Amino acid sequence: MKKVFAIISAVAISLIALSSCCNQQKETKAKYVFLFIGDGMGATHVAAAESYLSYKAGKLGGEQLTMTTFPYYGTATSHSANYNVTCSSAAGTAIACGEKANNGTVGINKDSLNITSVAYCLQEDGYNIGIISSVPVNHATPASFYAHETSRSNYYSIASQIPATNFEFFASAGFLDYKDKKGDKEPIDQVIESQGYTVCYGLEEFKNEAAGKEKVVFCQESNRQEDAENYVSDAKTVEDITLAQMVELGIESLGDKEPFFIMCEGGTIDWAAHDNRTMSMITDVIDFDAAIKVAYDFYLEHPEETLIIVTADHETGGITLGCGHSGINWEKIENQWIESGKKNTLDEEENRALNTECNIGWTSYSHTGGAVPVFAIGKGAEKFNGRMDNTDIKGKILGE
Repeated sequence: MKKVFAIISAVAISLIALSSCCNQQKETKAKYVFLFIGDGMGATHVAAAESYLSYKAGKLGGEQLTMTTFPYYGTATSHSANYNVTCSSAAGTAIACGEKANNGTVGINKDSLNITSVAYCLQEDGYNIGIISSVPVNHATPASFYAHETSRSNYYSIASQIPATNFEFFASAGFLDYKDKKGDKEPIDQVIESQGYTVCYGLEEFKNEAAGKEKVVFCQESNRQEDAENYVSDAKTVEDITLAQMVELGIESLGDKEPFFIMCEGGTIDWAAHDNRTMSMITDVIDFDAAIKVAYDFYLEHPEETLIIVTADHETGGITLGCGHSGINWEKIENQWIESGKKNTLDEEENRALNTECNIGWTSYSHTGGAVPVFAIGKGAEKFNGRMDNTDIKGKILGE
């Protein structure tokens, strides 16, 4: 009998210890979590932006983006389940869901099973959720946090999954395949609104119609009730707001009374890098960093409760600072950019010649397979130091 009581006591102690451990894990999780993903943003994209900022300050180097001031730095490997070089949907799924996926799939693992994103896990724990992107909301990376689809290009199907999420806030450029590929279906914003969301276009409409609403989808004014056109790496449309303003709207909508998770993608970095457009890429990195600065200012108000992670899904373009000469001619490449009205007026050959002349090398018009940077600050940020795989990020956010 004594042995039985001893065994029962041991089991009880173990259960108490396990409960204590679980409670400790829950206590260590940040109340406010920001995850920033610079699509296509490798370490050299960041270095190029800082080199340009240093040139503007009259220096060879030393200027920093907000993200590089964060105290913890790591790298994340990015291969997909079936290729050395990932696509955005496979990498987005790996980051969001903690499992490798095949290129071209969204929210589905290599065995074709639906897998759960960190956003849904946090929602179950009482977090409000915001999904933000500078590109369409049904594009690969944002879709990885809420949808399950065998093909990333099934944009209408992906967007139609938004209502079932019950996430509180979405903000983006708008929608791809607004009426599906053939243009014969009900406009996707009407589908979403019919299921309880308020869809608004532009800042004025947001202020007039979204106030007090529990579930909001914000779209850029320039894409009102039509397809969000592919990025052309030109100057932004005057009616459109910045990515930083979208983050501000997200924080305003979600509030700070309840815990929240915000994923914000700088998607246009990738598209500029695909075209090897150096100044477009740099301005997109700077715009992305301005959005991070909004989160950082929030962190300064809630330093013990906030976690900010900045990473990328993959590198695009294989950019190199220096290609045959040690000096970068920022003056020339900037002047061409300004003289063209901040539009990419050069054709592919002219653009390549300008990059080479200014000692900036690009090796590809596609994705590359190198590890990507990870910057972190705040509660639990130390977990993001050092080498990791992109599938580790979900668990680190959840305190596992």
